[in-house]
Amino acid sequence: MPLSFYIHIPYCVKRCGYCDFNTYTPGELKAGSDIAQVSNGYIDLLIQESKIARSEVSTSKPISTIFFGGGTPTLMEPADLGRVLKSLEADFGFAQDIEITIEANPDTVTKAKLNQLLDTGINRISFGMQSASSHVLKTLDRTHNPENVIKATTWAREVGFNQVSVDLIYGTPGESIADWDQTIDAALALPITHISAYALIVENGTKLAAEVKRGEIIIPDEDQTADKYLLADEKFTKAGFNWYELSNWAKAGGECRHNIAYWQGSNWWGLGPGAHSHIDGKRFWNVKHPTAYRERLISSTSPIMDSELLSDSEKESERVMLEIRLPEGISKSSVTSAALLRLESYLTGGQLSAQDWELGRISLTLSGRLMADRIVREILL
Repeated sequence: MPLSFYIHIPYCVKRCGYCDFNTYTPGELKAGSDIAQVSNGYIDLLIQESKIARSEVSTSKPISTIFFGGGTPTLMEPADLGRVLKSLEADFGFAQDIEITIEANPDTVTKAKLNQLLDTGINRISFGMQSASSHVLKTLDRTHNPENVIKATTWAREVGFNQVSVDLIYGTPGESIADWDQTIDAALALPITHISAYALIVENGTKLAAEVKRGEIIIPDEDQTADKYLLADEKFTKAGFNWYELSNWAKAGGECRHNIAYWQGSNWWGLGPGAHSHIDGKRFWNVKHPTAYRERLISSTSPIMDSELLSDSEKESERVMLEIRLPEGISKSSVTSAALLRLESYLTGGQLSAQDWELGRISLTLSGRLMADRIVREILL
């Protein structure tokens, strides 16, 4: 099975109010405002862990996809990111058509830096846009200027990135349908090949969750959030972006192959603190804090904190939950006859494709996408 790598960069200049990702600001790491200080030596640790991966993964196939996530990977120097890539290429080899993605905050790049990233071998970039509305960005506690998204995506295409994506968030408290419509139009005006759009989830422990708990902001109702999804799908489709996963749309050839590897249950190794891996049905994850990660590797100890072997039932549950999110859906022959009976009401209700059902597939229609979790529960009962 082809192997992918996720490379975690756990640093941000400022934590967004909705974020519960495993990321840290210099202040949280008690290092003032100096990103260079807190990240000093981090690249060497990633390379050291990649050597562990080489010793433990028995594959002769070259790496097919790599994804730099965070945090804010573009806070790191391109040359340092390139050192990780060179080490991985030397140890594993790269597929001829390897996809190497980096997430980016539009405030952290210049045209020159984008050119340097491209020179390292990174060939796909995903910008965190979230919204085109200033008041929505303020609620999310995002720091970037919406105008910088236009500059950054334009620069990316000018220096030679053929695959450029933006991430959007809908359902933010205070976001109207008109606000979301404006964001969609702004995204579609960009020189991009891919769009991800996610409904906001208020995670416990975040600044946003505290504001909701105090009643300072109100979460919009589910019907409005559903309307926003439908509006996005309609406009994305008309603009030539086809949905290929519940929250992702792409122009032809613009799909993110790294994420598809996740959804298809492929093998991947996650480098960095808190990173998760999946190799041949075994899942394992690293210690979460950067300091603990550093201490383990400096002492020549594995950074892996824990692991689990997935049972057959767990593998089946994950297969259903992931594959149902894709347009091709899942095979009818792979689920029980009782599950098929339970799904008949969704077939007659129009949430499942009648055409695909006749062809032996269980696939979601547009209205079915809004009920994906419920349909999964029916299959797995």
